[in-house]
Amino acid sequence: MKKTKVGIVGCGMISDTYFNASKKFNMIEVVACSDIIPSRSKAKEEAHGVPAMTNDELFAQKDIEIVLNLTPPQVHSKIAIDTLNAGKHAYSEKPFGVDIDDAAKVIALGKAKGLRVGCAPDTFLGGGQQTCRKMIDDGWIGKPLSGTAMVMGRGPEKWPQAPFFYRYGAGPMLDLGPYYVTALVNMLGPAKSVTAFTTKGFEERTIGDKVAEEYVAEGLKPFGKYKVDVTTHLAGVIEFVSGAVITMVASFDVYRHGHSPIEIYGTEGSLKVPDPNTFGGPVKVWRRGYADWVEAPLSHIYTDNSRSIGAADMAIALKNNRKHRVNGELANHVLEVMLSFDKSSKEGKRIELKTTCEIVNAES
Repeated sequence: MKKTKVGIVGCGMISDTYFNASKKFNMIEVVACSDIIPSRSKAKEEAHGVPAMTNDELFAQKDIEIVLNLTPPQVHSKIAIDTLNAGKHAYSEKPFGVDIDDAAKVIALGKAKGLRVGCAPDTFLGGGQQTCRKMIDDGWIGKPLSGTAMVMGRGPEKWPQAPFFYRYGAGPMLDLGPYYVTALVNMLGPAKSVTAFTTKGFEERTIGDKVAEEYVAEGLKPFGKYKVDVTTHLAGVIEFVSGAVITMVASFDVYRHGHSPIEIYGTEGSLKVPDPNTFGGPVKVWRRGYADWVEAPLSHIYTDNSRSIGAADMAIALKNNRKHRVNGELANHVLEVMLSFDKSSKEGKRIELKTTCEIVNAES
């Protein structure tokens, strides 16, 4: 198969993961990179041998078919629109955006131009999540009725880039929630409604002994205080079209807990789903008659860090004229679910979702 040329826009802290992981897939090749801070893209050129250039120069490269957007969440929609207007397929790091109306414009523009739109996370294509999907499809726990999704901790409070995670566009829901909500939709289908309460445990946080360059420029010093702009504890219930009801908590206000990442409870048994921010297992199942949880062998491949598999799937889909699985409709639906937590809490009511998506195929 002729390799699909990919350009990376945004050379920040997640980009090395994509540069390295993309080398696993022989159907894509990263041929250019750019960043609004030229020193960043130049560093990636030196590290990975990929030519650095400006955004405009990258968009003008005729051989680039897919642009991988690794910019901050606040500009995901803008870069996606620039990509589509340049006649290229747009694939973004999560979340799909920070505003549901802007995200809808990306979907509409892609359809109007006949171009593909995709968005991470692609971890649900890993062996662990695909095994869980297959077990549910094959009836191992019967009909899914309920479950829990728990992503809790203190957050990256002391990281050098910590302020980023406590500003609009991040927080526990938009930063980590995409993995959990996408995994749930992959297993259970589209959601129907969200009812939630959200809060903020601390108005300020304390950074560690190192401060990223951009925050030094803002005046932040080691062990200094920075403002928390987002809700940091979100608890609610996601109702799915299938009838399943999932209790979800996403929090940066918890020191320690003992919950599994995701558990699904069905009419015939229960399923422990592995961390959806990873590609592997373990997957554990309990059925009536079992003495305890049993670890299930993984039915699918890709168990190590395979970020870029979504872009690779898009490239294969383009060649085979099929729908790509890490698609914009899925990401847009996941975004609405996540934004509905704060919306439900603020308005004090259940939020009926307006978006939907097709459930993806359970295959490698």
